[in-house]
Amino acid sequence: MKHRILRLILPFVLAVVALPALAQAKHALTFDDMMKVHRISDPQVSPDGRWVAYVVSTPDLDANTMVSHIWRVPLAGGEPQQLTRGNASDWRPRWSPDSKSIAFVSSRSGESQVWIIPADGGEARQLTRIATEADGVTWAANAGTLLFTSDVYPDCHDAACNKRRLDAAKSDKVKARVINHLFFRHWDHWLNGKVTHLFSVSAEGGEPRDLTPGPYASPTFFLGAPDGYAISPDGKEVCYTSNRSRPLSSVAWTTNNDLFLVSSSGGPAKDITAANPGSDASPQFSPNGRYIAYTSQPTNGYESSLFRLRVYDLQTGQIKDLTTGFDQWVLSFAWAPDSDTIYFTAPEGIEQPIFKTSVSQPHVTKVLGGYDDELSVVSGGRLVFTHQSLTQPSEIYTASTSGGALTPLTHMNRALMAGIEMNPGESVKTPGAQGAQIESILVKPPHFDPNKKYPGLMLIHGGPQEAWNNSWFYRWNAELFASFGYVVMMTNFHGSTGYGQPFTASISGDWGGAPYEDLMKATDYLSNLPYVDKGRIGAAGASFGGYMIDWIEGHTARFKVLVSHDGVYDLRSMYGETEELWFPEWELKGVPWKDPALYEKWSPSYYIQNAKTPMLIFEGAKDFRVPEGQAFQLFTSLQRMGVPSRLVYLEQESHLVMKPDDSGFWYKTVQDWLAKYLTSGSSSN
Repeated sequence: MKHRILRLILPFVLAVVALPALAQAKHALTFDDMMKVHRISDPQVSPDGRWVAYVVSTPDLDANTMVSHIWRVPLAGGEPQQLTRGNASDWRPRWSPDSKSIAFVSSRSGESQVWIIPADGGEARQLTRIATEADGVTWAANAGTLLFTSDVYPDCHDAACNKRRLDAAKSDKVKARVINHLFFRHWDHWLNGKVTHLFSVSAEGGEPRDLTPGPYASPTFFLGAPDGYAISPDGKEVCYTSNRSRPLSSVAWTTNNDLFLVSSSGGPAKDITAANPGSDASPQFSPNGRYIAYTSQPTNGYESSLFRLRVYDLQTGQIKDLTTGFDQWVLSFAWAPDSDTIYFTAPEGIEQPIFKTSVSQPHVTKVLGGYDDELSVVSGGRLVFTHQSLTQPSEIYTASTSGGALTPLTHMNRALMAGIEMNPGESVKTPGAQGAQIESILVKPPHFDPNKKYPGLMLIHGGPQEAWNNSWFYRWNAELFASFGYVVMMTNFHGSTGYGQPFTASISGDWGGAPYEDLMKATDYLSNLPYVDKGRIGAAGASFGGYMIDWIEGHTARFKVLVSHDGVYDLRSMYGETEELWFPEWELKGVPWKDPALYEKWSPSYYIQNAKTPMLIFEGAKDFRVPEGQAFQLFTSLQRMGVPSRLVYLEQESHLVMKPDDSGFWYKTVQDWLAKYLTSGSSSN
């Protein structure tokens, strides 16, 4: 349920409001503004250190989709250049060893395949034509070998077999799925008996080679982790993550992913992390090819176990922990050219700074603050990464590996953001459960007047092992909610990341306990602000946030209105509907027929008889994380009790709202529902 960021004070953002004349011309953020933002991601530095290739995604409102293209910008600074164009999407740029070409994945042929384009621009050539399509391309640093992933039928041993199976499924008039074991659908799609396999192919083309044959997903999907595979610099070995637990169904309730080594020409694979019962993922070879760095979790079945950084020594077979004593999750990471130092990002309160450690001296040191991600390390002591804040969408920056000032490489949203009035988030500390101090982010409306009374809005994050941070959001943009005229409060309750693993772990088995108390005390703070009308406060949340809205409905009438998006309502039936069974089994300490206590104790359905507050409910038809039965049960109960309620069923969406038109409809529907109960007019103190 993760997956899933803010920064408080940013001088470069404040600089754009320096002139009073400009400040007067500013307007509040609108949904249309948000749809004009260039969404920058996946920066990749060329091997010669001259260029950064990256992806720019922009909503196509006419087609109701996102369109992505490949750009590049000089690492020394300068004007960016667009390399790919058209109505199809291009993504995942990866440089050739000589920096003259870029491999990428594109839908331009009508299906997802690997293409290669000259780095200076020009015509791209199609590299793969695999019937099961291709994604996730990676290029060996010193060889003409590329990796990619494809979802294939595990009992097929060649491309022709896979094509016959696909064609037969399309032409069959009987549309039926025959299911023999668990993990038959995931997040937003049916697996249809296929698993992800890893393939190698020459840059010159030819028949791809399946490196991970068999019934297992290899690499394994694990939300929040970088790539589950890597190729050695010389192109001779491949490392990938796979869960080989037996029986096959057990991949639905275990997280015991191991790292395997295999020759890039195929053959038997070697398990190099068998001793660890938790998940080992995200392998990266060191530049000299001696080490494999990876993230490692100690506990099987617990997807929010502490993410550590480890290295496997290919010469000795020894494993070394590089983050001993560091109590935050290791997220993205990158090797320095010296094959000793590793830089990585990790949450820290509402920020996500850059840290470093090393193989020779494994001690964690903070390098750079703020909210940073997707980093690379360049010769000459430079970092390249994306950087964002609550008031600033992601752009690409560079900084010294010793820290210091940030230098922007892209400015693609500068003109747009210069015309928008937004208030930075304010860090607020309130007393919480178990004597803890709980951090929240407070966002005031644009053109804020302290002499007015504003309605308040509590936003509740999902996960639950996630956090509100100082980053730019598209689905729950706090600045956009503030522009509707609300004082917005976002609370990092017990279970949130960024405050140490014990704090994160504390929510397991206690869903409606400490987190609810934290949120109610934060609501007390919001209610007592002199510019907030305590009689006009609402609450909204998605995923676990939706669960908490459902829980609030049965436990307090203090809110005027509620919004629940893809929330868990009945924990027992949720167990039988969802797909990642490790999640409820860990969080609720067992299976419901043997260990029903917590399923009953923390299920909002057991308290629905107390419901009084008007509620808007959203559900995605393709949401297999929290399936539609949860929303239907909740809506039926509220309607039967006569509680004002509305159900919105998004037929094209899953657990997330991704299509631009659906997103616009979502924001408008939420705002209309909130306004009906909260915006009866503001008054002077």
